[in-house]
Amino acid sequence: MTDGTHEDLDDLLQSGGLRLGRAQRDRLGWLTSQFGAPTLDDSAGIRRAGVIILKEAPSGAAAELFYRSLTPGSAIVIPRSENPGFDFLKSKLTEFGTVGPCGADGPHEMWWGGIGWSKFLAAAADTSTVRPRIVSCYPRGGDATAAFALRHSLERFDLACHIEPIDTQFSDRLLCFEKAEFLLRMWDKYREPLLFVEAGAVLREAPLLPSFLGCDIALHKWNRWEMSARTFYLGRTRAAEMLLRTWQHLAASYPAIWEGYLLDQAWSLTSSQVPLDTVWLPRSYHALAGDLGAMRATVLHNQQTTTLELGPDPAFASLVRSARRAGRTGARDAFMVMTSKAEASNGIAVILRDISKSDAGAVAATVEAVTGAYAADCGGYGRLELSLCAWQDDVGAAREAAALARHRILEVAPGQRIANDLFANCAADDAIMPARHLFP
Repeated sequence: MTDGTHEDLDDLLQSGGLRLGRAQRDRLGWLTSQFGAPTLDDSAGIRRAGVIILKEAPSGAAAELFYRSLTPGSAIVIPRSENPGFDFLKSKLTEFGTVGPCGADGPHEMWWGGIGWSKFLAAAADTSTVRPRIVSCYPRGGDATAAFALRHSLERFDLACHIEPIDTQFSDRLLCFEKAEFLLRMWDKYREPLLFVEAGAVLREAPLLPSFLGCDIALHKWNRWEMSARTFYLGRTRAAEMLLRTWQHLAASYPAIWEGYLLDQAWSLTSSQVPLDTVWLPRSYHALAGDLGAMRATVLHNQQTTTLELGPDPAFASLVRSARRAGRTGARDAFMVMTSKAEASNGIAVILRDISKSDAGAVAATVEAVTGAYAADCGGYGRLELSLCAWQDDVGAAREAAALARHRILEVAPGQRIANDLFANCAADDAIMPARHLFP
């Protein structure tokens, strides 16, 4: 992008009252270089090419008309996508990726998508210069035939690889902590991006999409909500390393919990603390034997088309399904975590309630006011956890989590005036009545 293009993009964002962090701004700039100049669109306009930035969530009918008018030359960016009001429109689009909040400078999740992967897949095949190292492992006491099939499929793509047997508790499968420890060892050993592919899979095309997109991590969400580590890309970034180490720590701490849930929680924790640039890979990167599109797959796993091995805990779906399908962290996880320079271990949890009853602008303004107030004066609190709650049961879950962490709890509503000395006043109240530290 030229300096003039950067200035035009900054002017456009400023005119719309949109605040993006650096990582989000970089992703938007990259999309502009691929699709053309961006425009602010209220979903009622007629321009359906280039980058379309949506500020407010369209109604059901408007979302349907908007979707029908799009072309493959369109990319949709939602800079305040933490608001569940956008969920319906997202469900109609192809989800490309999300970029987590960037602290007080860009305190929102940014979602980007379109109507199909064809443009990116073609561009990756034609122009991608960064090639990942394919890594995989399998139980030392198991059958090496599956690993041989993967290695053989790599030969015609001239991709570097590292496939090895490792010591495991079971001879027929890997546990999550074993896979995570292997990936961490590969991270320390090599310097190029890593693409983990489960042993037994075969590559039918060169898997260049993640490195072409230049993201921190890339993985597939089964049924759009359940994270799978069978195909897992790690870019050479600090955010990717943070997620990997968080996943490894969780897996070591809870070895009996299945890997999809632990990866989900690692993603949620990392996204709340750093602007994690995530790409949600298309099904072609996670095709299973029996899929209708198996012959056109990039990565084909030797598993039947079933979710039994992906999600053995049926209760997990009710916790996060809606949020994950929309690329959000969800109310039961902290939307954003900020830390201060205060030498204190105490924290404060701010619960923004009733966000489903307010427009995206009001919710965004309150998020910005809360994070701005904490950045200006933390009140001595070492940690701020901000949760967004659409429904009363979400508020209850957020309160329970904050109480377990022994955080001071403060509830606010969209549009409520947030004073610059909000946190200093909370600290003063705590000093007068310390027994009230768990109540607003």
